[in-house]
Amino acid sequence: MAEVKTVLRNSPFFKNLTEPEYAAVSSLLEYRNVPQGIAVCREGDAGDELAICLTGSFAASAGLSNGARRDLFSILPGDCFGETAVIAREPHLVTIIAREVSGIAVLCAQDFNRILADYPPAAVKILGNIGRQLSGRFESFAKHMDDLIRWGAIARRRAIQDDLTCLYNRRFLEDSIRDRFGHWEMGLRKMSLMMLDLDKIHAINEQYGTRAGDLVIIATAEVIRSVMRSTDICARLSGDEFAVLLPDAAGKDAFRTGVRLLAAINNLVVSVPFPPGSGASITLVPNASIGVAEAPAHAATAEELKLAADQALHRAKRKGRNRVESA
Repeated sequence: MAEVKTVLRNSPFFKNLTEPEYAAVSSLLEYRNVPQGIAVCREGDAGDELAICLTGSFAASAGLSNGARRDLFSILPGDCFGETAVIAREPHLVTIIAREVSGIAVLCAQDFNRILADYPPAAVKILGNIGRQLSGRFESFAKHMDDLIRWGAIARRRAIQDDLTCLYNRRFLEDSIRDRFGHWEMGLRKMSLMMLDLDKIHAINEQYGTRAGDLVIIATAEVIRSVMRSTDICARLSGDEFAVLLPDAAGKDAFRTGVRLLAAINNLVVSVPFPPGSGASITLVPNASIGVAEAPAHAATAEELKLAADQALHRAKRKGRNRVESA
């Protein structure tokens, strides 16, 4: 017990308090034991108690958007926690769980208010002590928030982006098409959709390996990105299938863009490792088939526009591949 009293007296919570002030405040404390694995407080819950760790230790953690938890800081003998619930009457920012059987001294909000009313000088010192301890914890919490923001940005990007090429994915493209049909005056504005397949990519995969096919797909995506306008939405649909939405572009303009894109793809020289693992390489020159459709000329709905562009693409394939066809 003497050791516990020493920890309590030397706690940063009581720093600079006179003996009479310490005696008055400590008389209001309630002592408890916390079993290992038990949460003293949980993130988001309301609370009205401030606690000082006397023995054992606690772990403070906060939740991530994916349901996992992140450890933020440890609470050791002498440290206090639960301050925001008592001082600011705000929900707990973190979850505090005992790492082992631990002892705490608890001060409830009602008794803290008594200190404010009856011992103003002691209350001022305690608030200053709490502030200094919180500043260190806020650094850890700020880093946690930065990580959450960064994680959220990554999650948002991955929700709309193809991992291999970093173009948009099918879902984002289709949402963009539907959105424009929902908000544009289609009689006054135009848009075109270009669909593209690499020719005989499966033969490349079979002959040179899937890594060779991936390198061709990545190189094609770079060409698409370089040829199209910044306002165009370039997407990889799956495998060797790509699509580009061209806002405010008539079908004839999209057709000309498709011809330029096809020429740029035909000028590609992609170096791929072969045989795999040998350190040697060969070069491949890809070909592509492209289909173009315009709204409202060829379609009155998003589904009709996709179907018209897809039919034009299949016509390009039937006519010998490595060409551009319009709906």
